[in-house]
Amino acid sequence: MKLRLVRLTTFGELRVPYSVAVAHEEQWVPLLPALYRLDNTDLAAGHSSYDYPTLQRTATDLIAFLQAGEEARTEAARLAKVMAERGVTFEDAYDPAPILPFKPLSFRDFMLYEQHVINAGKGLVRRFMPKMWKPLALYEKLTGKPHPKLRPKPIWYEKPIYYMGSHINFYTEGETIPWPGYTRALDYELELGVVIARPIYNATPQEALEAIGGFVVINDFSARDVQYPEMMSGFGPVKAKNFANGMSAVVVTADEVLPHVEALTARVTVNGTPWGEGSTAGPQHSLGEMVAYASLGEKVLPGEVMATGTIPGCSGVETGQWLSPGDEIVLEIARVGTLRNIIGQPG
Repeated sequence: MKLRLVRLTTFGELRVPYSVAVAHEEQWVPLLPALYRLDNTDLAAGHSSYDYPTLQRTATDLIAFLQAGEEARTEAARLAKVMAERGVTFEDAYDPAPILPFKPLSFRDFMLYEQHVINAGKGLVRRFMPKMWKPLALYEKLTGKPHPKLRPKPIWYEKPIYYMGSHINFYTEGETIPWPGYTRALDYELELGVVIARPIYNATPQEALEAIGGFVVINDFSARDVQYPEMMSGFGPVKAKNFANGMSAVVVTADEVLPHVEALTARVTVNGTPWGEGSTAGPQHSLGEMVAYASLGEKVLPGEVMATGTIPGCSGVETGQWLSPGDEIVLEIARVGTLRNIIGQPG
């Protein structure tokens, strides 16, 4: 089921400004106005909002809706069907402009794909350390393998390593991404995002999978000329990453994505031109192992967001294509959705 949060234009009578909306037959059905119309019009005779107890407590909170799981999805589908059968439309009930579906409680960004690590390493060396590139390229030409220094550290193969990003600076569909004045190498990273819907602690991989409520498209923007020296300091990235992350306005519930989670195609276009494509196939660690590791010795709560790390072939550092001010970038993951942003001017 596809979900989004919408800003209501009739919230005076509904007393709250936002509602969860569900996609049904090519239209969005905002749950709160739909429940209101059940009780205050004769368009849905024989129905009452009391027939939808789960929606009564989750209609304004997307994370609460995900927590309610199948009960919420079943009631939402039934309500949307009733509205469609009665010919009820909601164009006047909400502002169509996309908004962030929820405010992330935290953001953990993993690095699940070996091929991305290797390709990104090559790209960083080519651009920022050109004298080192020739011997690395020669080694690969003679051996048919990437130089060992380009491969992840041994711990990466043993554990799903991640860094804690900023959960504050998230941007959604159509918004302009600020270009920090301290970087001349702004890059994008297309990633699969996971929305946690159940609290877990020291979870098994299966328990971790069951805690996933939905999926989003993530763009992990990166200042590449800042990233390398920060990471060589012995700590993880800070100013290289935390200035902006993109997240799709639409959340797709886990039941629609999990069965295909390692077979999703991905694509990047910039100004209408294809810049990269890839697949979620072949992660070093499974999604369950990823989320379970995050819960090792610490609480993980509903509303936290985790990302897989870059899908191979879906970042500029890998392909040698770099963003410029004014670019329009569109990310797409099959079964999950799209995310479009405009790149701002350096500031």
